[in-house]
Amino acid sequence: MLVVDETGGELDGSYSPLTIVSSVGFLLCLAATLAFCAGCPNRIKHTLRQLFTKRHSSSTPSRYVQEETTHLKVETHRPVTIEHEYHSSQPYLHVYPQKPIQKSPLLSRKSIAFERPTRKTASLENIPVSTDGLDDTMSDTSTPSLSLASLRESLGLAKEHEGKDETDSSAMDHGLGRIQFQVFYDFTEQTLVVKIYKAVHLPAKDFSGTSDPFVKILLLPDKKHKLETKIKRKKLNPIWNETFLFEKFPYNKLQDRVLHLQVLDYDRFSRNDPIGEVNLPLADLDLTTPTTHWKTLVPCKGSKDPLGDVLISLCYAPTAGRITIVVMKCRNLKSMDITGKSDPYVKIWLMYKGKRVQKEKTKTKYRNLNPVFNESFIFNITVDRLMDTAFHISVIDRDKLGRNDLIGGIVLGPKSGPPEMKHWNDMLSKPRAPIAEWHTLKEM
Repeated sequence: MLVVDETGGELDGSYSPLTIVSSVGFLLCLAATLAFCAGCPNRIKHTLRQLFTKRHSSSTPSRYVQEETTHLKVETHRPVTIEHEYHSSQPYLHVYPQKPIQKSPLLSRKSIAFERPTRKTASLENIPVSTDGLDDTMSDTSTPSLSLASLRESLGLAKEHEGKDETDSSAMDHGLGRIQFQVFYDFTEQTLVVKIYKAVHLPAKDFSGTSDPFVKILLLPDKKHKLETKIKRKKLNPIWNETFLFEKFPYNKLQDRVLHLQVLDYDRFSRNDPIGEVNLPLADLDLTTPTTHWKTLVPCKGSKDPLGDVLISLCYAPTAGRITIVVMKCRNLKSMDITGKSDPYVKIWLMYKGKRVQKEKTKTKYRNLNPVFNESFIFNITVDRLMDTAFHISVIDRDKLGRNDLIGGIVLGPKSGPPEMKHWNDMLSKPRAPIAEWHTLKEM
C-alpha cells in the first residue's frame, strides 16, 4: 500500500493488523449509520437538530441565534421559545405523503336541464257546441220553454196582481219606503176602484224598531170622505190587499180630483205619526184599464223640520262576543235653544227583548249643531242573543235649567228600519271590521 504524507511525499511501509481491523470496523459502523439514516431520515434530522440547538444555546448568546425549521426561519434579538414540529413527549408518527384523490367519472355531477312544457291555449273553434233545443226556443219567442214569468213564479216573485205595472223611477228616495196600489174606473157601476196592495221598506217609528202602519185614502180637495186600511202591527213591509170603492162618482168629475194616499204609524196613546204620502192627479192616469203603480213615499206636507243626521260605526267581534259602537259626529242638528244653537250629547241604550240592559252616553258639546264626538263604547253580547238585541241611540239637547230635550234618535238592530237593518247586516257579514254609516234622526 502506498502512503502519502501531509507534504505530498510517499511513505513506504505497511499497515499493522490492528490498523486494518479498526479501519474495517469504522467502515462497517459508517455503513450501518448510513443505512439507519436512510431508513429513518426524519428521526435522524430531529435528533441532530436537538443536539445542534443544545450545543449552540450554551456557547452562543441568544440574541445572535439563528434557528432554522423546515417551514420557518426566525431571527430574533431577544430570547425566544420556539415550538418545534415534533416533541419528545409525543409519540412519533411517520407521515406519508398523500396522493390526490381522483374522482371517478361515474360519480361526477352532471347538470340536468328540465324543459317546461309549452302552454296550450284552448280554441273555441275546436269545442263542439250542441244547439239542440235552442233553435225551437229562439224561433218561437211567444211560447218559450222557460219564460221569465215561470221563473219568477218558481222563485215566488211572480206578480200578485194583473194589469199594467208602472214604476216611479224619477221620484227622489227619501228613505220612507214605497207603496204599491192599483186604480181604475168601472164605467158600468160609475165607481172608482182603488186597491191597496202593500208597502215596503217603511221606517221604524217605535222604540221596538218596528211600526204599526195603515193607509189613509182621500180624493182631494174633499177631506171629509176618507177611507182607511187595517192596521198591520209591528210591520215594516205590510201587505193589505184591500179594495176601496168610490161609488156613484161621475167620470167627468174625476178629472179635477187628486188621489191622496198617506201612510201613517198608529199610536194608541198619542197622535198618529205620518210616515209618507203620495199625491196622484187622476187626470194624468188612464183609468180605462187596471194599472198597478209603484210610488215612492215623500214627506208629508206640514211635517216638522228635519232633525239632523248622526254618523255611527259598528264593529262586531264574534270570538270575543262584543260589539263596539263609535259615535263619530252629527250634522245639521235641529236648533233647540233660543240662541239658535243646541248643547247635544248622545245616549245609547242596549235593549234585550225590549228591556233596558246597559246605558252609555257621550260628553256634551255646547253651542254646536255639527258636533264631533269620536267616542267608543263596548257592549258584551253573545251570539245567541244577537237576534233579540237592539241599540236605541238618541241625540239629546242638554238644558241646565229644565228638562233635557230629545232631538231625535234611531234604532239599530235586526228588526229596525231598512237603513238601520242594512247597517246591522253589514256589521255581521264583515266581522272585526268597523262599518260606519250616516243615519237620519227620527222622532222617538
